[in-house]
Formats: sequence, C-alpha cells, structure tokens
Amino acid sequence: MNASMSLVHVPGGPLLLPAEEVTLLLRHLASHWLDSADADDSGLEPETVEALVGALTEVADRIDAECIALMPLSEEGEAGRDGGVPPPL
Repeated sequence: MNASMSLVHVPGGPLLLPAEEVTLLLRHLASHWLDSADADDSGLEPETVEALVGALTEVADRIDAECIALMPLSEEGEAGRDGGVPPPL
C-alpha cells in the first residue's frame, strides 16, 4: 500500500497532517485489511480483522466528527456549509 500525505510545517511547532488525509488513510488501511483477510492463504483471523477494521473506522469517524464540530457556522447556522476546510491534526 502506497500513501502520500501533505505535511504542514508550523515554524517552531510540530508537523501537521490534514485531517481528511488522516481519515482517508485510516479507511484505506481498513479496506486493505478486509481485502487481505478475504484471501484464502492470508492466515488472518476474520474476527480479529473485523475488530481492527471497526476500531480504525471508529477513530476515523471521531476525527471527522471533531473536525465538523470545529468548522465555523454558516449564515444559516449549519456547520460546513460555508465551504470551510477541516483543520489539520
């Protein structure tokens, strides 16, 4: 699996990753695990893979929810309707 991520450098601070790229990576990894578990000779236990996929998906969902909660409200009072971009992690 190949992945590239956009790093944001804050002078005097840490490197940041855009949240949408982090959640995309987590969901892609979960999908890759599911595909690998379906292979006959993978040696992966389906129950373990299912638990790991669930955990990754839950983390991605929480990151998405936190980013939505941080988005400014539009004039209509709804988050995300003003074209804002989720903040980096």
